[in-house]
Amino acid sequence: MDWVNIAFWIFAATAALSAGAVISVRNPVHAVLFLILTFFSVACTWLLVGAEFLGVALVLVYVGAVMVLFLFVVMMLDIDVARLREGWVKFLPIGLVVAVAMLAQMLVLIGIKAKTGSPLPDNAASQAAEVSNTSWLAHTLFTEFLLPFEFAAVILTVAVIAAVMLTLRKRTGVKTQNPSEQSRVKAADRVRLVKMAAEKPAMPAEQSTEAAP
Repeated sequence: MDWVNIAFWIFAATAALSAGAVISVRNPVHAVLFLILTFFSVACTWLLVGAEFLGVALVLVYVGAVMVLFLFVVMMLDIDVARLREGWVKFLPIGLVVAVAMLAQMLVLIGIKAKTGSPLPDNAASQAAEVSNTSWLAHTLFTEFLLPFEFAAVILTVAVIAAVMLTLRKRTGVKTQNPSEQSRVKAADRVRLVKMAAEKPAMPAEQSTEAAP
């Protein structure tokens, strides 16, 4: 029985199910938790095929940093945050499910290493090229898979712009700005120079009587 293939299909199924939950659940906090599980499951699949750099980078960069940005976006949206904060215990079941699933995946990785009696298999292509895994990945990404890489960059850029546009929609009771009107403004519309004749200020009546002999 090939334990590596079995674990791969388990991780892939978990990633697919959690990714579907991200776009199907209505609660934004639940969506963030399922997205964390998706990232972690994909990282486990990369570790199985020997792409250790991708797996570690996904956990450190996406789960650690990008998820913080997603939480900022959730806070910027027009969501009743007070209602979300009330009764935080209701988010505990989903959090426990995600935590248990991540713990099970880590135990599966450790169990595969114990059963095979050797570290996780390295990438055969990088071994054939006699280079490190990171060098082979960078060379392959920017040569053979450059077009999908650029498509992914465009999709992420569109997602960022869409998130910003969601925060700029007009809402009652909130002051907003119009960037197009601000960019079309001219200096003459903002500043007006007025020429006024200099006049000697009049002295008060008390001072004028005291100054007289």
